[in-house]
Amino acid sequence: MSKTIAIIPARGGSKRLPGKNVLHLGNKPLLAHSIEFAKKHSFIAAVYVSTDDTEIKNIALQYGAKVIDRPSTISGDLEPTVSALKHVLESINEEVENVILLQVTNPLRPKNLLEEAFSIFQNKKCDSLFTVSRDEHKLGKIQNYTFVPFNYKIGQRSQDLEPLYFENGLLYISKVDLILNDVIISKNAYPLEVNHIFANIDIDTQEDFNYAEYLYNKNHNS
Repeated sequence: MSKTIAIIPARGGSKRLPGKNVLHLGNKPLLAHSIEFAKKHSFIAAVYVSTDDTEIKNIALQYGAKVIDRPSTISGDLEPTVSALKHVLESINEEVENVILLQVTNPLRPKNLLEEAFSIFQNKKCDSLFTVSRDEHKLGKIQNYTFVPFNYKIGQRSQDLEPLYFENGLLYISKVDLILNDVIISKNAYPLEVNHIFANIDIDTQEDFNYAEYLYNKNHNS
């Protein structure tokens, strides 16, 4: 059976929401939600956290993840996520075939999402898979101070729009060979549609965190 690992990149620096990866959502740090989500799945052989931060490292170890210390050279604001994934793969002495990328900023995920995604990934023999959600907005561009509709005609009903989708960040699955070639989503990646309220959470600001907290409390209490 091919070996699958989960990697959670978690840098220490966050300008818009300082210390966001260690903020408490419910009774645990944001990072812990993704670690615990990964560890619930028996097909994941190990969970790795890539970080340049001591506090994040300690939390990761506390919740049972393995930690790969990320060098400062690949910890900058503009560094692509694939650099951290590639560094983890090059740092561990293990044969791995599949990588599941979980982002700390997407802490809430539908319960059976990963089982469904991994089953599709295997059955369709994908080289990569990522989650998307339908966007119901009437979108347009502003050109020379004029609004130019993009996906509709003025007066068209929302329910008649041509479907458009956005990358929601809930999870990604990729073959190791892709990542070692600096790619997470290939051209023929499978887009798994997930139209769930949790797909609207991507924490980057205090307002995003407040919304995540609201949904977490509502879901947890129910």
